[in-house]
Amino acid sequence: MSVAEIAVTTQYLTFKLGEEVYAVDISKVREVLDFTSVTKVPRTPEFMRGVINLRGSVVPVVDLRLKFGMSKTAKTVNTCIIIMEVRVDNETTILGALADSVQEVIDLESEHIEPAPRIGTKLKTEFITGMGKQNDKFLIILDIDKIFSTEELSLVQEGRAEAGEAVL
Repeated sequence: MSVAEIAVTTQYLTFKLGEEVYAVDISKVREVLDFTSVTKVPRTPEFMRGVINLRGSVVPVVDLRLKFGMSKTAKTVNTCIIIMEVRVDNETTILGALADSVQEVIDLESEHIEPAPRIGTKLKTEFITGMGKQNDKFLIILDIDKIFSTEELSLVQEGRAEAGEAVL
């Protein structure tokens, strides 16, 4: 078997937003938390639900459903916060992303991933790494570093700084 024939396998954490299954590279995920109370920070974008205290650190929590143009995430027994590392402009930010539920960690070979769909120029899909296929179902593989613009992340970081002492 030649090196070219070896399939690259990557692990992904899968989660649901509505009826759709999304996946993010497991190397970006620090941990998954049960939903906890979130402190709202004034003058932040709607998708930023607030901040939480994570072992003494202020961590911003974003609602991916709102970011993707869906309805606000409703709290259920399955609602969770995925703590991730997001890297933009050579700076790493830790943030929590609300998900309706976390599914599982899966191994996905590169041959089971198709490129992100190109649907005209008005629909932005650059934050989608590809479409994974698992058991005859598609899952949307996200590039978490491209979901938020530099400006949005700076607003998130400002919100974290404003909330700093109030949460601790």
